[in-house]
Amino acid sequence: MQVKNWMIRKVVTISKNGLITDALTLMKKYSIRHLPVVEDKVLIGLITESDLRQVMIPPLMNEMSLDQVMIKNPVTIGPNESLEEAARLIYRYKIGGLPVVDKGKLVGILTTPDILTAFIQLMGVLETSSRLDIQLAARPKAFEEASGIIQQKGGQIISVGMMGKGPKKTYLFRLKRCPLEPIIQALGKKGHQVISSEE
Repeated sequence: MQVKNWMIRKVVTISKNGLITDALTLMKKYSIRHLPVVEDKVLIGLITESDLRQVMIPPLMNEMSLDQVMIKNPVTIGPNESLEEAARLIYRYKIGGLPVVDKGKLVGILTTPDILTAFIQLMGVLETSSRLDIQLAARPKAFEEASGIIQQKGGQIISVGMMGKGPKKTYLFRLKRCPLEPIIQALGKKGHQVISSEE
């Protein structure tokens, strides 16, 4: 999944010559927390809600420019990068959004809720579904074998996640709603242990 398929393309922006009160007005009007600062479509900074909170004292608001408040080298991402890379950056830098830049020009913005929406859709969390959490038998191609058993017994796999490491690694299979008991029994016969299930 590429960033360009999930980013917000119509980005609300502000000029570096804008006032702090202008930034506050825009954020309130559009219910946003990240406001890119641009000059001729080139990203030169980023204003966040938390940045503005620190200067919301009347004397400071009148004296300081956006240039003094903005993050001058914000973390960015390209439109063709993966959503996984965007999630890694947001996690690593403890930030809530990423300006999307292509050849120096701002082309979009990607926020934590956008990434969450994408992963929810990918994982099929909101679909009516069943779930199997499985520790696979310790042998080569165990994953392929377990996936095959699930499908042979009528299970349609929506998504697969993974939790933990090493031999205790658990695979989280989300399936279209179906009876699980025949699948659980068939997996057990091949040495795969179902840790938990939900129809």
